[in-house]
Amino acid sequence: MNRFRLLRLTLPAMVVAAALAPAPPAEAETTVRTGSLDGVPYRVEVPDHWNGTLLLWSHGAYSLEAPAPSEIELTNHPATRKWLLDHGYALAASKLRTPRGWGVVESGLKDQIDLLDWFTANVGKPKRTISAGASAGGLTAVLLAERNPGRFAGVASLCGVVGGTTGHFNSALDANFAVKTLLAPDLDVIRIKDPQANTSNARRALGAALASPIGRARLALAAALADIPARYTSRAPSPGTVAAQVEQQTYYAAYDRGAFWGLSRTDIEQRAGGNPSWNTGVNYRKLLARSTQKTLVVRAYREAGLDLTKDLARLNSAPRIKADPAAVRYLNRYGTPTGRTPSPVVTLHSTGDGSVPTDNQRWYATQVHRPANLRQLYVDRGYHCTFTASEEIVTLRTLLTRLSTHHWPTTRPTALNKSAAELAPDTQTVFDTDPEPALYPTTPSFTRHHPGPYLRP
Repeated sequence: MNRFRLLRLTLPAMVVAAALAPAPPAEAETTVRTGSLDGVPYRVEVPDHWNGTLLLWSHGAYSLEAPAPSEIELTNHPATRKWLLDHGYALAASKLRTPRGWGVVESGLKDQIDLLDWFTANVGKPKRTISAGASAGGLTAVLLAERNPGRFAGVASLCGVVGGTTGHFNSALDANFAVKTLLAPDLDVIRIKDPQANTSNARRALGAALASPIGRARLALAAALADIPARYTSRAPSPGTVAAQVEQQTYYAAYDRGAFWGLSRTDIEQRAGGNPSWNTGVNYRKLLARSTQKTLVVRAYREAGLDLTKDLARLNSAPRIKADPAAVRYLNRYGTPTGRTPSPVVTLHSTGDGSVPTDNQRWYATQVHRPANLRQLYVDRGYHCTFTASEEIVTLRTLLTRLSTHHWPTTRPTALNKSAAELAPDTQTVFDTDPEPALYPTTPSFTRHHPGPYLRP
C-alpha cells in the first residue's frame, strides 16, 4: 500500500479519532439541548438520573485542510460518552467559534465559559465541573481551570499540548528548518506565500528523500529536532529497520504535522499578527544531544555514510529566523500553562505520539506548583490520541476518585489495565491508520513511561 496516497485521505493529527466515527444516538433517558450562544453552536446532554457532575469537553483543533465535523463532540471516544451518560454524568461542549486551526484555544477560553454560564442558568448549578479535552482541547482544558479558579473541580487532559502553544510552533519550526536547510531550500517555513503549493512541495520533497539513505538520514535528523518518535500506527510497535522507522516519522512530518508547511503556519501568523516562532540562539548540536531520537539519527547517518557533524554545522550556520515580539505575546496568552491550577489534574498520553510528543507531559509536570495534584498516565501506542474508551474511563475514574476521597487511587499500570479490561467490549477499540483508518479491537495498554526533555519550551 502507498501510505502517502492513503494519508492524503485521513484527517491531520489535531483531529481526535472520534471524529472519524459518528457518535451514537442519545439514549432515551437523556435530555438533549442544542442551540447557539452568540452564534456558537453547543450541545448538552443530561441523563434523567444526573448525579450533579458536569463534564465540559473541549475538542481539538480540526484540520484546516478539511471541513470541521458537523456533529459536536462530547468526548474523545464514542463509547466514553455512553458510559458517562449511563453513570449519571452530564456532558456539554461548544463547537467553538473557530473550530479549525489554532484559534480553538483562544475561542475555547471564552466559548466554554459562556456555555458553563448558560448551563448553570438553564439546567442547574453543577455540584462539580470537570474540564476535559483532547489534543489542543487538552491544553484548553488546563488553561480553563488555571484562569477560572473555583469553576472547576478537576481536569482531564487527553493527549494535550500542555507544553504550550509557543513551544509547539517552535518545535515545528526546528524540524521544517532542517528539512529546508538540508533537503529542500526552496520551501518556505514562515510567511508562506502559497500555503497549498508549499505543502504539496514539502510532501513531494519528503517522499523523494525517503528513497535514498542520505535523504532518510537527514529526515531522521529533522524529526529528532522535534523529538518525533518512529511509530505512526497505534497498535504495531516501532519497526526495526532504520528505513522503516524514518518512514514512520515522515508520515507525521508530511501529514499530521504537515499543515505547518502551509495553512497552520499562515493561520497562526494571521491570528498573532506576525511570526511567533524563532530559532535565534538555538544550537542544533545541543538540541540533538537532548533528543530521545538521537540514536536513530546516528544509525541513519552511519548507514548513509554521511557526516552528521557537518550537517549540524550547516544547520548552526544557516540564517536564523526571528520572531515578532507581539506575535510571541499572543501565543503566550493562547497559551502556555503556568501549573497554578488549584484543581487536581490527570493526563493521558500515547507513548509514541509524534504529533504531540510526551515531552509535553514532562515539561508540564515541572511547572505544576502542587505536584501532589497531578497524575500522568501513559498507554503503549503510537499515533495521536489513540486511547480505548476503557482507558479513558479508567483515567476519568482516577480523577473522580481523587475528587471524592481527596486521595489518588493506585495508578500502577497493572491495576489500571485490570480495571480497564473489566469494562464492556464496546469500550475496547482504538483508532488505527493501519491497514485502513478505523476503530479496531485491542486490549488495555497502560504502561510506565519516562518522557524525554521538552526540546523547545
